[in-house]
Amino acid sequence: MPSDLKLLPMSGHTRGNRSAATCHFKCGNACAKDVCNTSGNSYFRDVVDVALSRRALLGAGAVAASAVVIGTELASAPEAAADFGGFGQGRGRLGFTAIAPVERTVDTVTVPKGYDWAPVIRWGDPLFKRTPDFDVNRQSAAAQAGQFGYNNDYLNILADRSGRAGVLVCNHEYTNEEIMFDADWAAANPDEVRRIAIAAHGFSVVEVVRKKAGAPWSYVRGGRRNRRITGSTPFRVDGPAAGSELLRTAADPSGRRVLGTLNNCAGGTTPWGTVLSGEENFNQYFQGTGSASDARYGISAGATERGWEHVDPRFSAQNPGFENEVNRFGWIVEIDPQDPTSTPVKHTALGRFKHEGANIRIARDGRVVAYSGDDERFDYVYKFISKGKYKPGNKRHNMTLLSEGDLYVARFTGDSPAAEIDGGAGVPSDGAFDGSGRWLPLVVNGRSKVPGMGVEEVLVYTRLAADQVGATKMDRPEDVEPNPVTGRLYIALTNNTGRGVGANAPVDEANPRTANRDGHVIELTERRNDAASLDFAWNILLVAGDPAKDPTTYFSGYPRGKVSPISCPDNLAFDSKGNLWISTDGQPGTIGYCDALHKVTLEGRGRGRVEQFLAVPAGAETCGPVIHDQDDSVFVAVQHPGEGGTFAEPYSLFPDFAESPDAVRRGDAYAPRPSVVQVFSTRDSGGKGKGRPKDRRKRRDVDRGRSRTGRGHGNGKDKGRG
Repeated sequence: MPSDLKLLPMSGHTRGNRSAATCHFKCGNACAKDVCNTSGNSYFRDVVDVALSRRALLGAGAVAASAVVIGTELASAPEAAADFGGFGQGRGRLGFTAIAPVERTVDTVTVPKGYDWAPVIRWGDPLFKRTPDFDVNRQSAAAQAGQFGYNNDYLNILADRSGRAGVLVCNHEYTNEEIMFDADWAAANPDEVRRIAIAAHGFSVVEVVRKKAGAPWSYVRGGRRNRRITGSTPFRVDGPAAGSELLRTAADPSGRRVLGTLNNCAGGTTPWGTVLSGEENFNQYFQGTGSASDARYGISAGATERGWEHVDPRFSAQNPGFENEVNRFGWIVEIDPQDPTSTPVKHTALGRFKHEGANIRIARDGRVVAYSGDDERFDYVYKFISKGKYKPGNKRHNMTLLSEGDLYVARFTGDSPAAEIDGGAGVPSDGAFDGSGRWLPLVVNGRSKVPGMGVEEVLVYTRLAADQVGATKMDRPEDVEPNPVTGRLYIALTNNTGRGVGANAPVDEANPRTANRDGHVIELTERRNDAASLDFAWNILLVAGDPAKDPTTYFSGYPRGKVSPISCPDNLAFDSKGNLWISTDGQPGTIGYCDALHKVTLEGRGRGRVEQFLAVPAGAETCGPVIHDQDDSVFVAVQHPGEGGTFAEPYSLFPDFAESPDAVRRGDAYAPRPSVVQVFSTRDSGGKGKGRPKDRRKRRDVDRGRSRTGRGHGNGKDKGRG
């Protein structure tokens, strides 16, 4: 693996402190390549359809999501409580004073006064009794298949009835070989490096226990429900495209059995207790054929940068019989964390694209609705409505609900004159970026609604289908989350520096900022607050950035001088009161601070107030937030700590913090390790913090390429992926 970041394609082309390694390993240097969506479908400002007012969309007496919303709207969506990990909704606590932004060189988790943090599980921790302990200098594919995977992203803690035991479920998005392996060893063992990487993808399910509510969790080695799902685990394919000629290969002529899941990003927990996850930047693992459909998905005909085609022929479509292997990735997958013997499923009914994840509401008539964003510049937001209805307590039935139903893509329409959307993100004269929208049909009642495409083609080439119907091109739609208290949807638009640049799509009211490097968040309310409705109203909750430096920021009218800076919104979560929590992916390169987790007030006079709760270490991204405010606990998946450094000169020593360079060279477990972290209250009845041993709490900074431990660090590049 390269020890010099100048060898990476995005080196010198990223912003600020963005690591070229992130672009290389996370998304296959997407920003160095042409925009995938070159379709000529109508842009937002060209679609003028405001006949349905926001008031009409929501039904008589209900006010649409507007610049300022006071009070809670209709009945809450109890089914969404699954993401509270079994704790349910109620009166949350989790009081804190917002922390100041943390400089991007600080190598620790920074939390508010009255809280502390500890890792629950780390990359390489053994899940099974016979799995070897992690040794950074003695890695193997066989060992990794039984150890916690790399770059944890989506996360949930599903507690049992006792509240003292449960399972931790986490997916593993991608690998950073340049900080995982000694460069000389990797150069001498390239195929084993690739096999280890394949094993480090997928999922980990691991039992966790604690002494009492609010106490830190610890994982159980050898737990009954422990499981690793890797890039080679068999998956069952279901839905209308299962068995299609488009999914058949020499290794699977049935088109119904796929090995592995790759680049799993965000996800969601269903009301019936299973976990959904999206296969996102799968394109980078496959060598394509140069077809138009490959180009629309960002798949190159050249050799891949990961080189997996050298250890498994299925990763090259140029190998006879494997032309369709890439079509078997890019789906929503479902796993049952309670049954380690179950076969995970890929759901073709939800379409194939770069799914960030999927999250569920139950419609008024009982049908299940799943929402998903396609994380690519100028791509779309989707929803699926099941044919069958949800039956509380009937898990077996409910696990069939994502196999058949209708698929839609969103079109957003603004209500302001085009002249008022000038790219500077100035708020229109009506006081808000807002408007109406429509879910456009792709597949309904088992029939394609896209001219010239059959159902199987729509589902396998969903991007091409959405291009045809005129969906709105968005600024990298990532997490799409329903609020469990109000039922409204929130969409994280991470960034898009290509917006309005050159021949790319111009600004519009739903994507109002030219060269949008900081991103924004949209709030969406479906008609009558019914998930099955095809009409909706929307408004922009916030236009992100550092308000002290950027006058284009917007926080629903809340004073800009009273919010925490925030950039590149990625994963979303809610507490039991319905407050929004936003984790970020890219702040070091856009506003110069470590990535973070922020709380956002959604109701009343405080609507739009952003308060920073924590910051993750140097080079890391904040992923998978879980808010257990009943227990004064917050969980995050700290992904790619030290990205931008190398194995020889790590940019981070999180989470164990070696006290000397020799510790890592000896093979002690001090290499930077992606980890699941719990933040917990240390306040006892007297309100005093318990704290941790002093050496675990040290602030570690990168200073001119050196850490305070005296160990060298890489200089890290831009931290904005869009």
